[in-house]
Amino acid sequence: MRYAKGHGTGNDFIIVPDQDDQLELGADVVRRLCDRHEGIGADGVLRVVSRASDPAPWFMDYRNADGSIAEMCGNGIRVFARYLLDHELAAGSELAIATRGGTRIVRQETDGALSVDMGPASTGRTGWALIGGRRYTGLAVYVGNPHLACLVDDALDKFDLAAPPGLDPADFPAGGNVELVQLTGPAALSMRVHERGSGETRSCGTGAVAAAAAASVLSSSATKTVPGQWHVTVPGGALTVTLDAGTSWLTGPAVIVAEGELDPDWLASR
Repeated sequence: MRYAKGHGTGNDFIIVPDQDDQLELGADVVRRLCDRHEGIGADGVLRVVSRASDPAPWFMDYRNADGSIAEMCGNGIRVFARYLLDHELAAGSELAIATRGGTRIVRQETDGALSVDMGPASTGRTGWALIGGRRYTGLAVYVGNPHLACLVDDALDKFDLAAPPGLDPADFPAGGNVELVQLTGPAALSMRVHERGSGETRSCGTGAVAAAAAASVLSSSATKTVPGQWHVTVPGGALTVTLDAGTSWLTGPAVIVAEGELDPDWLASR
């Protein structure tokens, strides 16, 4: 099995080319691939599937590190697009990529960064996350997948995100991603994130959009997301989130760092 390894602001992925949609990528294989001690190590797996007859010619089959299926990944789709471009599987300034959260357009910027049309960031009601035995209030945000973004006053490095935060099952019946957000200036924030199915990661693209959307609501008297551009700092680097009335854009780097082939004996072993 061929593979590549890439990351977007430290959020790392294993890319598995499967243009003919022939691989059975089960949860056990995904967990073994993402194991950082006995596998390649990653926050998730991106399977590259060709769908030439569809309006979006490529499908990003994204799996979390625990093998569970996810709807969308903002950093992952940029890495996915970088793989397509580097391998000349796609060309042009814009790429249409299908995901379980809907079709997304990825745009090449002149500085080498990639921007993703993430769709509208839909804010919901306030909820809570239980972290270290303490409840924190946050705003539910849907960016193709569910989030709870919590604005906090404490320094972000004081929080223990090793364990999954508790969430109200009435609001998040299938679980969700939790962002801890600290405002650092006008239209600027820092965040940490615990991703459903992957644990704490160094970055989360959908989480960055959710954090910006929540901050734009909670830091103003408005009852809806305020348009504007946000600078988002994550442990793995920096992202730009642009909010407007109809959609949101996520801009940042995407890098392929290695390619190779899995040892068939390791792949066949259990």
